[in-house]
Amino acid sequence: MIASIQGRPVFLSASPGEVYVKKLLTLLAITSIALVGFSSMAAATLTFDLGLGNVALAGYPSPFATVSVTRTSATTADIVFTGLHTGTYQYLLGDGGSVAVNVNATSWTLGTITGVNSGTGYSPGPWFDDGAGNEDGFGSFNQTIRSFDGSTHASTQISFSLTNTSGTWASDADVLTGNGSGYRAAAHIYVTSYPAYAAAGALATGFATEGSGTVVPEPTTMLLLGLGLAGVGAARRRRKN
Repeated sequence: MIASIQGRPVFLSASPGEVYVKKLLTLLAITSIALVGFSSMAAATLTFDLGLGNVALAGYPSPFATVSVTRTSATTADIVFTGLHTGTYQYLLGDGGSVAVNVNATSWTLGTITGVNSGTGYSPGPWFDDGAGNEDGFGSFNQTIRSFDGSTHASTQISFSLTNTSGTWASDADVLTGNGSGYRAAAHIYVTSYPAYAAAGALATGFATEGSGTVVPEPTTMLLLGLGLAGVGAARRRRKN
């Protein structure tokens, strides 16, 4: 701190409180910059429900599945479909049009397809790139995946990656786009009793598409916000003292 006595500058030492506040604000600034840099590289996730079923699923409670989209770079993304269970029902993903997305790109490549089934007696997969195709009642999607025939080969989760070979994606929400009917994703749903048991077979089969989307906040973003609020609170308390 600089003061003036008879026109001559005099340097005054800062109080302990002022030094503490300056150090705290400097530390928070450095941490915030680091976290922002890390946050820009970390992947966020867009998730949404497949809660709208066709006539074949009438009477069964929704949502039937969730879809997560994680952009891992400007040209790559991971897609995960997860069949849900609601009350006494388990929803599986199977057969033709097991899962479908409408990719926001002119051209892309499909990575390895994997899947699991948490039920008893199932042999999920194998899965195949089935190109473009219709999901009953919800229009055509430019990327569909087919499973081997029958409910015993259905999955509780199907995952795959996409690589954009015609451009870039700016965000998770940019990876998929609505088809001619306005839907980004759909799935072929097998309804079974919960917990799923292959020998019991399917109660019904039908197709489902999306409800509304929800962005999942990145952990680093939440940490950054918390640090900022903590720093403001600490500075105010120190000034009062």
